[in-house]
Amino acid sequence: MRERLEAEAAKRNDRSELSMERPDPLLVAAKQDDDRAILLCALFGYGNAHKIVQFLDSLDFSLLDADEMTIRTRMEAYYRFQSTDDIVQIFLTLRRLGRGTMQEVFMEGYTKESSVIEGVFALIDLFEHTNPYESRGYRFLIGRVPKDGKPVSPYKRWMMFLRWMVRDDALDLGRWRGVNPADLIIPLDTHTFHVSRKIGCLKRKTYDWKAAVELTECLKTICPHDPVKYDFALYRMGQEKRVT
Repeated sequence: MRERLEAEAAKRNDRSELSMERPDPLLVAAKQDDDRAILLCALFGYGNAHKIVQFLDSLDFSLLDADEMTIRTRMEAYYRFQSTDDIVQIFLTLRRLGRGTMQEVFMEGYTKESSVIEGVFALIDLFEHTNPYESRGYRFLIGRVPKDGKPVSPYKRWMMFLRWMVRDDALDLGRWRGVNPADLIIPLDTHTFHVSRKIGCLKRKTYDWKAAVELTECLKTICPHDPVKYDFALYRMGQEKRVT
């Protein structure tokens, strides 16, 4: 398993992995110079990969710096669970935050116990205080902080955003400093979940936060300082149905 994962990770660590023929939301995120736009690429990163990229390409990210009336009048997009109102509201939330705020708030949550999920919870709290808007589609985008503080879902899209922002290689963007890559948790999607079970790196049968942590701990036995470097390789292996 170790040799196979190392070989796959080395092969996939190439910008040629991102194209319209082999779509991934990182294809659009890598073109952005605004953490808020990059986060949007992650939060909308669910569903069919081609449709994700098509949708993200249709968004006018410059609206993140527009006045609120302009956002309300010019936004016409919708995507799966998100209505046009939902998308207007997430743009309004991020516009109110401005540039740079997200990293500062994330770090306040993260540094207490070197916990990335606490950093994410701090951001979700910030979003809720910045914009009280509530709908099923909007809540699906940003997630929820559990009342007992114990995550249940894998928070896959948030973990993917952190992978992009913290790691720095041919694929990931390395925009945030001060977060130890060893603290990252695998962005567990269904492809990664099934592949990891087949290759013996994950025993848990439930797709949840505990599975994401278990898989991360397994990958740490191979690369303790950067376990999430195998994420993209595992994802592609599952997407291409290359696991026997």
